[in-house]
Amino acid sequence: MYLHRKQTVYTVFGVVFVIIIIGLLLVFLIPWKDKVGNEKNELVQLWEAGSYDEAFRVSGEMLQEKPLDYFLLTLHGFSSYQLAIAQINNFDTLTYIDTCIWSLRKALLSKEGAVDGRVQYVLGKAYYYKGFGFADLAVKFLEEARRASYTAQDISEYLGLSYAALQDYRNSVASFTLALDPGDEVEPGEGESGVTRHIPYPSDLLLLSIARSYLALEDVDTAHAYLQRCVDISKDSRTMVVARLLLGSILGTNGDVKGAEAQYMAILAEGGENADAHYQLGELYAGGGDPIRARAEWRKAYSIDPSHKPTRVRLNM
Repeated sequence: MYLHRKQTVYTVFGVVFVIIIIGLLLVFLIPWKDKVGNEKNELVQLWEAGSYDEAFRVSGEMLQEKPLDYFLLTLHGFSSYQLAIAQINNFDTLTYIDTCIWSLRKALLSKEGAVDGRVQYVLGKAYYYKGFGFADLAVKFLEEARRASYTAQDISEYLGLSYAALQDYRNSVASFTLALDPGDEVEPGEGESGVTRHIPYPSDLLLLSIARSYLALEDVDTAHAYLQRCVDISKDSRTMVVARLLLGSILGTNGDVKGAEAQYMAILAEGGENADAHYQLGELYAGGGDPIRARAEWRKAYSIDPSHKPTRVRLNM
């Protein structure tokens, strides 16, 4: 009888202890979960508002406590990427790019990361901005994003640029061709929070990049067509100068001296003095049997840029 009562008391105490533990968990765990949930909602709101610097800071602080949290790693990486492309100083850009890569490579280790095309997409673009030496990794992750059916219009453009950096011009042209189709770009966000915005194609830079790839494949006629389209739509003086220089070179090689001269003169009329334009004019005049006029153009090129190597060679410097 005594043993039975003793066992009953232990049982009651055990039940009470379990109830107390459950109560304590309800008191502390639920508010903690609510707090974490609220903080994540706030992060999404910061992202959607374009407050990337604040989203970067807050997610970084939260990662101190939860270093393997997939949501935090992706938000931290995405925010870091956005901050990187907004920098003027190249050192600051690469610092943010390295943080982006660190966060997203870590996110890839989770099950979610293995199937989330957004992560590979941003990683691929981050490696592209890291430099030519990382073009192979840019291609790797951008292709993975495409295989994961992540739809972002500029995937093809970045693939084209990355393949070109690897001197794989056939794949470069194939990717650029896909990029010519108009569409929408989805800016990465959590869940359904990605922001879709229409991207006008083709851009002048895209046309210039395609032309360069065709030149590398020695398809001069196609390159000429894309360069002319670039000149027709471009409002950027630097892009215009590069396109006209390439056009002038093609026309001059094909014997159209007047057409080449017109391209170089247009550079000087639209963008002011340019050493490359004067140098190329000198080459045209020298090829046409006018060494005095040619030398005058080379001297102009030298006065603009004394370090211009082809000009220095021509002037025996």
